[in-house]
Amino acid sequence: MAKPIFINGEMFELPAEGTKEGLKLPLPFVQQYIDPNVRYEETSQSIILTTKDKLIHFKTDQLTGSVNSKPIQLHFAAEKVDGVLYLPIDPLKELYGVEIQEHAETGAVILNKAGDTVRMGEVPSNPKKPDKTAALRTGPTKHAPILADVGQGSKLRIWHEVEDWYEAQLDNGVVGFIRQKDVELKETITLAPMQEASETIELQEPVHMIWEAVYNKNPDPGKFAPMPGVNVVSPTWFSLLDGEGNVKNKADPSYVRWAHNNNMQVWALFSNSFEPEMTTSALASFDNRFRIIQQLLSFAKMYKLDGFNIDFENVHTKDKDNLTQFMRELTPMMHEQGLVVSIDVTPKSNSEMWSVFLDRKALGEIVDFMMVMAYDEHWASSPKAGSVASLPWVERSIRRIIDEDRVPPNKLLLGMPFYTRIWTEKAEKGKMKVTSKAVGMKTVQDLIQNNKLTPVFDSKSGQNYVEYKENGATIKIWIEDEVSVKARLDLARKLKLAGTAIWTRSFASDDIWDIIAAH
Repeated sequence: MAKPIFINGEMFELPAEGTKEGLKLPLPFVQQYIDPNVRYEETSQSIILTTKDKLIHFKTDQLTGSVNSKPIQLHFAAEKVDGVLYLPIDPLKELYGVEIQEHAETGAVILNKAGDTVRMGEVPSNPKKPDKTAALRTGPTKHAPILADVGQGSKLRIWHEVEDWYEAQLDNGVVGFIRQKDVELKETITLAPMQEASETIELQEPVHMIWEAVYNKNPDPGKFAPMPGVNVVSPTWFSLLDGEGNVKNKADPSYVRWAHNNNMQVWALFSNSFEPEMTTSALASFDNRFRIIQQLLSFAKMYKLDGFNIDFENVHTKDKDNLTQFMRELTPMMHEQGLVVSIDVTPKSNSEMWSVFLDRKALGEIVDFMMVMAYDEHWASSPKAGSVASLPWVERSIRRIIDEDRVPPNKLLLGMPFYTRIWTEKAEKGKMKVTSKAVGMKTVQDLIQNNKLTPVFDSKSGQNYVEYKENGATIKIWIEDEVSVKARLDLARKLKLAGTAIWTRSFASDDIWDIIAAH
């Protein structure tokens, strides 16, 4: 028996399979009408479903699966029929609140989702003419052919109004047009929406996070200057080791103890080592992605971490969907352990490897926080000297993500550079050669003092600026200092952002933390 599927009065091109508890829906239908993010990986036969608090994984032709890595037993397996994957109805009911009505005679499957509203009608009884029926026609005219004679007391789903006709559907799946005067409207049924986990983890105060760049060994936090205002630290401890999804670990439990003793959360950073080919392999399969997730969860428990900051850069655009899928799978697993999930993104640009691979809109719907690395407007090898992050450029970068990608401001952290570039312009063989080097705040302060320079405010960049001659070259510095930091803090407040993220602690001058604390 053919089993046509109907949703909102429309018949889908593919039928259902099975019946009752063994009913199965085709994957294209599920992706189009229930959840576009349901994923099937052909190579491993893996089916992956994610919500804000659940990661479900099972394979075709198998009755076992997992929810958040805990084993589950399925009553019916996913299977392929004529090259199309069919999913059992049970997990769809549980995850999405799907409601099914199956007609015993015609096999028609009428589906509604959690939150759907269905308007009901009925052909009223007429005691004087008990045999009278109402015509359900192919079109909204009395000249259209009759599809069915609808008896008194028959119930209909009302989908649309067309002048003085209703487009309606019988329980047996037949859809047609019936005169409004032949129908008595009944109740409107609304399926209860699914109760999901909170969309994001919120902190009680603005987030002021610093990244701690860890290279060969961890710094000694006992030697740090006090950092009032900072409430989150993100040491660069974890990175992708290979294409199989193994993770390199440089974590230091004493650093975590120091942070917690100073009322700071630790959101350890996990990077892709900025290796594009390795990243492609590691993200390509569920098994590899899940291997990463399991290791990060183990490290979180081992080192008593509070969350993770994901920093993937230099990524092929072809891996865009796989990165988003990785975050879909990672987030519910992290949330189950009470861990905060954040991701770093660059300002939007046409750069294939540094910007285009980031689906900021989708990522903004998944993560708790998104750090916008609003710096390197003028990068190390820029042919033109300029600010690392002028204030107008920073504001445009943030607003684009809010306006174009609809990422809520209360999920965004404004990434602030605590470094600047010392630019050298020198004429060589008739051409201007431009070079730069990145330095921290204290280095610039010392340079200004030693050379008895007087910075001036550059209204175009919103920063202090200094320029001088040295060995036949022009030196230019757009300065990161109290003025630029205050301006960015004010911008974050104006745009109602979640807070700020600072690259990096080692570039800061000791006096700058009081500015953070004051905001």
